[in-house]
Amino acid sequence: MSSFQYRRFGRIALAGASLLVLSVATGCSSIDRLSQIGEQPKLTSIENPTTQPGYKPVQMPMPKPESVSYNPNSLWRNGSRAFFKDQRAHQIGDLLTVTVNITDQANFANETQRSRTNKEDSGVTDFLGSKLLGAQAQKVLPGRILTADGSSSSDGKGSIQRQETLVTNIAAVVTQVLPNGNLVVEGKQEIRVNFEVRELIVAGIVRPEDIQSDNTIDSSKIAQARISYGGRGQVMDVQQPRYGQQVMDVLLPF
Repeated sequence: MSSFQYRRFGRIALAGASLLVLSVATGCSSIDRLSQIGEQPKLTSIENPTTQPGYKPVQMPMPKPESVSYNPNSLWRNGSRAFFKDQRAHQIGDLLTVTVNITDQANFANETQRSRTNKEDSGVTDFLGSKLLGAQAQKVLPGRILTADGSSSSDGKGSIQRQETLVTNIAAVVTQVLPNGNLVVEGKQEIRVNFEVRELIVAGIVRPEDIQSDNTIDSSKIAQARISYGGRGQVMDVQQPRYGQQVMDVLLPF
């Protein structure tokens, strides 16, 4: 094999190694996307959220437990919310409907101006009677010890305009009951239209008292709410910058 062929083989090997490194760096996402060319995005299977990797039970400050008291010769139990059986969610595995109603609008405009000027001038005008000495002595003796001046100014402006609206409903499942009776809920919804999947995720902590009689609750009454609305598919792929550009945006300092 000639030296030219060796160099050519080396370039091919280097290119292959580079592609391998890029494939490892980007994970299996590129392989998955290549395998789904011409196919509709696959919906994720229904799974138990408590068995997902990284799941951790919610721990919150709890009051001291109180014993339930019963009144003798009475059909009413203290703490009951209705005389008949309550059909609202109250235990693990129960379902309730979350009404997602987000209408946020923010408009901020800030401006900061700052200016400062400093000047320092210190010295000795007549050091040991230097004015009475000759010119050569005056050159040796100190005159002005320190003379400094400085100035600085800054002007900063910033503005934020944001408007978001999301109105939808999603069924959530109770995954945990806290010691004080609050419910940890989580719901996930996927809708596929042609080659695009829309995904909605809602999770948080709700009070049983905030659940309406029709077993619904407004998203504004969910504590530690986590609401995610997004999607994946061909349109989303076009909207996202290429992974090489994302890497360069992170690494380049300029």
